[in-house]
Amino acid sequence: MTDVVSVDPRTGAAVETVARETTAAGTAALCATAAEAAPGLEALGRSGRADLLDTLADALQAHRDEVVAVADRETALGPARLNGELTRTCYQLRLFGEVLREGSYLEATIDHAADTPMGPRPDLRRMLVPIGPVAVFGASNFPLAFSVPGGDTVSALAAGSPVVVKAHESHPATSALCALILAGAATKAGAPEGTVGIVYGRAAGVALVTDSAIRAVGFTGSLGGGQALMDAIASRPDPIPFFGELAGLNPVVVTPAAAAERGAAIGAELAGSFTLGGGQFCTKPGVTLVPTGPDGDALVAAAADAVRGSAAPVLLNGGIAASYAEIAARLSALPSVGVVASGAEPGGDGFGGAPLLLTAPAGAVPDGLDQECFGPLGVILRYDDRTDLLAALAGLPSSLTATVQRGTGETELPAAVVRALRDRAGRILFDAYPTGVAVSWAQHHGGPWPSTNTQHTSVGASAIRRFLRPVTWQNAPAELLPAELTDDRAAIPRRVDGVLVTGA
Repeated sequence: MTDVVSVDPRTGAAVETVARETTAAGTAALCATAAEAAPGLEALGRSGRADLLDTLADALQAHRDEVVAVADRETALGPARLNGELTRTCYQLRLFGEVLREGSYLEATIDHAADTPMGPRPDLRRMLVPIGPVAVFGASNFPLAFSVPGGDTVSALAAGSPVVVKAHESHPATSALCALILAGAATKAGAPEGTVGIVYGRAAGVALVTDSAIRAVGFTGSLGGGQALMDAIASRPDPIPFFGELAGLNPVVVTPAAAAERGAAIGAELAGSFTLGGGQFCTKPGVTLVPTGPDGDALVAAAADAVRGSAAPVLLNGGIAASYAEIAARLSALPSVGVVASGAEPGGDGFGGAPLLLTAPAGAVPDGLDQECFGPLGVILRYDDRTDLLAALAGLPSSLTATVQRGTGETELPAAVVRALRDRAGRILFDAYPTGVAVSWAQHHGGPWPSTNTQHTSVGASAIRRFLRPVTWQNAPAELLPAELTDDRAAIPRRVDGVLVTGA
């Protein structure tokens, strides 16, 4: 077995051995324990699982200083960023407690027996039930909010599905600590053993998604990693749902009116957005479409000034740093690409990358500029007119987000841009920047490919829907029905005989 080593990205040096890579037998045992835990976790009921989530949040909060210190040492993201991420993580847990107590997520529906134009109808009662144990893959760039205690784990546990997490190689010590905290808190809350498990190593990740006990997979990561897991899942005799967020270009469109009104401000803000967190956000604005002419020139100049004043961020791991250096060099050398500005070069032996701003004409986007680059690189495409802009948008791939920066009261061109982008994005922003995904009931974090399932979100209250499946009871005796489907149960919103009935 291979050691799982924790590396400090500021120095590139190994700091400690966290664990041994999980064997195939060890992975199978954890999956079997998760399957055994599933009935008990469901039996806690909505109220019991809500209390469980609150207990998990309390436990993470109680260990805040320790968790942030370990995560900072492994990711170099800084205490301020990581404290905010832990606050977000605890908030996610408590929000899903509210989702459970409110109950509408169950989609509880009752159609009483009745005569219909098609003849007699039986008594039909439908609601969502847990899908079963879920595999979750931690993301490199969010060691808390999209990792062991992150949104996939939280929404799966809320659904009543035990979780086995595959720890990310970038932060194994943080993953191990969080898994220990969650498992202890789950026991304290009365959840069965196996509610939360963890495995280490890429081979264990493949074994995890192919284990017959696992019924769904949540993944945030690279396109290559996601495709490899999808191939493994496809080899199963019973392929299962794979909910992956794999990449995104997240285009920003600046209208001529917006450039005229506040081009310099947009340029500075844009540079701040694509360099935020070292440019290691899945919502980073990778491409910005800016009009030609003096107003657009002022925007580009302001972005260039901001980039020149940027320090070289510490990147999360050696693989990301090497990939960023290769992509930045390759794109900078393309004939139609101009290097507008670069920031400070990294120093020392750690994993760094110099911020970089490139520009090119919108009419003929070179190969590579239309693909995600993980790191502090931004691309500005210059368009001449509306026709040029819409033609460029038609050639862009789908993304998690699309953004429109518009002039005051401007509607016509923004409406045309939205029509061009709506089928290519899961969230459309106006006069803002996509880095930052609020956790709320209305949030959507997903989209068409390279998100693997355009119908679901990985952030927000409806993320729970991924880990549930519908079941209908026909002519069931009342004593065999779930409590949420009995006639005397009206504490949650339900649709009864076609009429939406709010909870008492």
